[in-house]
Amino acid sequence: MSEMDRIDGFDSVVPDGVEDEIADGLYEHFRFVADKGQQLLRVDKFLVTRLEKSSRNRIQQAADAGCILVNGRAVKSNYRVKPLDVIQVVMDRPRYELEIIPENIPLEIVYEDEALLVVNKPAGLVVHPGHGNYSGTLVNALAWHFRDNPDYDVSDPRMGLVHRIDKDTSGLLVVAKTPDAKTHLGRQFFNKTTKREYNALVWGVPSPLQGRIEGNIGRNPKDRLQMSVLPADDPSGKHAVTHYDVLENFVHASLVKCVLETGRTHQIRVHMRHIGHPLFSDSRYGGDVILRGVRNGSYQRFVENCFAVCPRQALHARTLGFIHPMSGEEMFFTAPIPEDMEILIDRWRTYSAR
Repeated sequence: MSEMDRIDGFDSVVPDGVEDEIADGLYEHFRFVADKGQQLLRVDKFLVTRLEKSSRNRIQQAADAGCILVNGRAVKSNYRVKPLDVIQVVMDRPRYELEIIPENIPLEIVYEDEALLVVNKPAGLVVHPGHGNYSGTLVNALAWHFRDNPDYDVSDPRMGLVHRIDKDTSGLLVVAKTPDAKTHLGRQFFNKTTKREYNALVWGVPSPLQGRIEGNIGRNPKDRLQMSVLPADDPSGKHAVTHYDVLENFVHASLVKCVLETGRTHQIRVHMRHIGHPLFSDSRYGGDVILRGVRNGSYQRFVENCFAVCPRQALHARTLGFIHPMSGEEMFFTAPIPEDMEILIDRWRTYSAR
């Protein structure tokens, strides 16, 4: 829900840890607590007097994007603030405390025009600067790419990355070069009208071969570094739906296509684990050990070699589709599976053929 970045005047600081990520990949940028004597007042009017350089229209857009929370729940701009309400303004990236230094990091640019660019991110590249990653990120690379563009400010939340993928996931991302482009693109992501398909190698073969996974996703109460499928009545869980289709059966593993209906943190990784098929080599969700097959010597060596070839979750954001914010044209991009995953898939293909 990157349309939250559309709000004027929202500065940035790096969070101190995971606890600053409040839910579903969202970071708190501002928090206010209404006084005991607070009279009923629309939340947009409440915030416009407290957020410098933020117009009421921008605050209303943020509310429409689900970026204004009251007592932990998203509200519309006509919500009336009551005494002791906790009002939060959230975004999908941490606040930048330090200056973003341009770094000459190679970018694979798939498409670029005056409004946007589409980049194919390699695995291992962090998207946003944050705790422990103050440099060497995609945002630093974008700062270098736009270093001679006076109209692009890498620290301005009204432009830049419209969505994100995990550090060790490869694939396509769209970057807005103007505030209007980000507003338009962000609304498409929020309204779930974009088209996003992923390829993943998973342990085992899901049954049925095509399916729909629905399960509310939230922070794992036992491990803050993990997300998990929570009980339906847990208020901290967010509605999430993933559609999958088995493309190739490798006996003990399979290549699947995943289509996101929603976009929650680690959604594919969590949902595939939830149905008993963690992503291959996904250390955070238990896919970095042998989960299928007889653990004899030759098979164990084969799997260990596969882990060495692709020492990260085998997940690639292969396709991305959206409506161009200026022309209204439907855009559709495809990024080939990267070399590490291609070698991994070929090895499993050869193994299963034997």
